[in-house]
Amino acid sequence: MLETIRKLFGKAPPARRIARVPDGERWYVIGDIHGCRDLLEELKDAIEQDDAAAAPADTTVVFLGDLVDRGPDSAGVIKLARKWGKKRKVRYLAGNHEEMFLQGFDNDEILRHFLKHGGRETVLSYGLKRKEYNKLKVAEVQKVMRKIVPQEDRDFLASFEEIILVGDYALVHAGVNPAFPVDAQQRKDMLWIRERFLRHEEPLTHVIIHGHTIFENVEDREHRIGIDTGAFRTGRLTAMVLEGDRRRIIQAVAGEDGEISIEKGMRR
Repeated sequence: MLETIRKLFGKAPPARRIARVPDGERWYVIGDIHGCRDLLEELKDAIEQDDAAAAPADTTVVFLGDLVDRGPDSAGVIKLARKWGKKRKVRYLAGNHEEMFLQGFDNDEILRHFLKHGGRETVLSYGLKRKEYNKLKVAEVQKVMRKIVPQEDRDFLASFEEIILVGDYALVHAGVNPAFPVDAQQRKDMLWIRERFLRHEEPLTHVIIHGHTIFENVEDREHRIGIDTGAFRTGRLTAMVLEGDRRRIIQAVAGEDGEISIEKGMRR
């Protein structure tokens, strides 16, 4: 068959890329949570059960960024994520919403932008009443934030990494600038890039697993895999499992009755 294709078109089609992580390792990569603590709690339990039922491995959990904003309990997500990291190997990637949150403590303009894009829900999750919030000007919100957000939470978010390379994969919040190698990326692109990265169709040195852009379902384009399934909007929080050359999906899904179920599937 390949010989026939070569005669007709001059060359065979490129082989499908098979990316892999190092043998003996298992990676659980969690997409954008955006304050949905209830979904994260269920997904966490499902990941722990999945890992316990599988063969022993060097297991790492990765948060792809955007733990905060939009959903109802960003403070609870931060607490859960930090606590989980004290019990097992967990790594955290910075998202653009963590960046806005942290910069908003000192920059009024960034704070104003942050509050318009889900930051209000983050501030409220620290105990500020909605009626009180509605009476405050931006500068006053900033003062309140400095009082109610623990320094421990701010330090935790500030410690997040920008990119993780593992085997043939690069894990990053928003994506990469295709014009530069993965080890020469700028923070702004890794946290904020969208169309230039999403429009790129050529293979890269690594398969990029990213969040930041919402897809109805996991978007697997071979050279990049988007796993932000819009938890705060759709009620679906996704984790991708990487092991050897296999990829699996675990999702926490909120039903219309408010009950959360776990769905699993094989991607390859």
